[in-house]
Amino acid sequence: MADPTLTIALSVLAGLLVIIAALLHAWRSWLAYKRSELDHGAPRRDPDRVAPEGAARIEIADLKERIRKLEAIASGVDL
Repeated sequence: MADPTLTIALSVLAGLLVIIAALLHAWRSWLAYKRSELDHGAPRRDPDRVAPEGAARIEIADLKERIRKLEAIASGVDL
């Protein structure tokens, strides 16, 4: 009869190989998807460019922060 430690080790190795094969397949599929996006001329997004809605939200948040600081200065609170 086989040693239980050997059986467990082989089962773990087989499971690990199945997981690695699935991850490799997912990686290759993702690369194929990205290649097809590039081949079909999908619009590229510039990571440095902020959407107008996002820029407006950032500006509003900045203005709110400035108002908060000015109110704190007016009331004599140190920041």
